[in-house]
Amino acid sequence: MANNSHPNFTGSRQAAWEFFGAELKRQREEAGFTQVELGARVFVSGAYIGQFEQAIRKPQVDIADRIDEVLQTDGFFGRLCRKLIDGSRYAKYFAAAAELEAIATKICDFAPAVVPGLLQTPTYARALVRAENPFATEEFVEETVRARIDRSHILKSTTRPSYWVIMHECVLRIPVGGPLVMAEQLQHVIALIRSQAALVQVLPFAAGAHAAMGKMMWLMEFEEAPPTAYTEAVYSGNLLDDPAVVRRVQEFYDLLRAAALSPEASLALIESAAEDHKRCASTD
Repeated sequence: MANNSHPNFTGSRQAAWEFFGAELKRQREEAGFTQVELGARVFVSGAYIGQFEQAIRKPQVDIADRIDEVLQTDGFFGRLCRKLIDGSRYAKYFAAAAELEAIATKICDFAPAVVPGLLQTPTYARALVRAENPFATEEFVEETVRARIDRSHILKSTTRPSYWVIMHECVLRIPVGGPLVMAEQLQHVIALIRSQAALVQVLPFAAGAHAAMGKMMWLMEFEEAPPTAYTEAVYSGNLLDDPAVVRRVQEFYDLLRAAALSPEASLALIESAAEDHKRCASTD
């Protein structure tokens, strides 16, 4: 049976995940399983189990539940996993993706309608959050914006991931927050491009139909783990790690790259759109 002690959830969440990993290793060894053997029984690789134990990677709830079944730990790991996710600053459906984002070595992002979260300015993010939550308190809005902006710190890290973004041209044209906010947002994207923090391509209206019509997608690669894809719908998100499915998403992304403008032409279009918003702001 699992140890009924729990980490202090008011402290570091990473420390709590380390507790999860240490307890998983202890329970696995007591049950006489190798990492490979336990992984086979819960439908992940032995390398994944090792990364869970080292708190490098965090399991999804369904995997934690299967671990409980195999190790006969009376729901301990499932409950602990849910508690950690509930304590996240992010929506439940996004929490696991946010954890992985922080350790990814490469991120490929496709944004069909809004500037990706990692590139957003506070004023742009605030306009989006307010549009999604018109009756929310200011406290809720500001905490949501802070959580989103804090994610972008990974682009300033010395170990920052390679970050490749494809945005549809409509992202440049929709005046989220008004023309002044939009001009500031696009200038921020331009600055990140010029500092080599992100490589951005624009999929122009002229490209017509494309491989990911109406779909956002997000690919992450890791130093010692298989790649993962993330997709999102209304109040739901899916982390996809089945190799065949991830390969299919990678093929979609390759098709988008082929249809998008070159980085140089994309930068010129973003600069032009920023100037258009500036002119609109000056005539208001």
